[in-house]
Amino acid sequence: MPADLPSTLLFFGRLLAGGAFVFAGLRNIQNAALLTGLMAARGVPQARLALWAGIVLQIIAGLLVISGLWTAIACAVLVLFLVVATPMFHNFWDHQGPDRASRINGFIGNVALGGGFLTLIAQSV
Repeated sequence: MPADLPSTLLFFGRLLAGGAFVFAGLRNIQNAALLTGLMAARGVPQARLALWAGIVLQIIAGLLVISGLWTAIACAVLVLFLVVATPMFHNFWDHQGPDRASRINGFIGNVALGGGFLTLIAQSV
């Protein structure tokens, strides 16, 4: 682990941001049937293939962010992933009550992750 504070903070930032996507990708494997159905219901063509492509992208890009390899590219890919996935799965405008609040929280969380990835891109270029 790096000895100086900025490098240590950068390492933990990459670990947390990238790790969130590795964890999400692995969790999505367990929920593949449900997620495929949701995506198909929202009109995603080839929903199963799209889901598995997204899972692979989440895990590989997350691992690249953690490792610090090709960080800018991996972060840019994850930002694009968030732009596509966030309105699909956190569509709070279509819900009411507790479900709406939960989706708003997920939406805001993804926006914050996107901001973190943009910061990592700026740091790495």
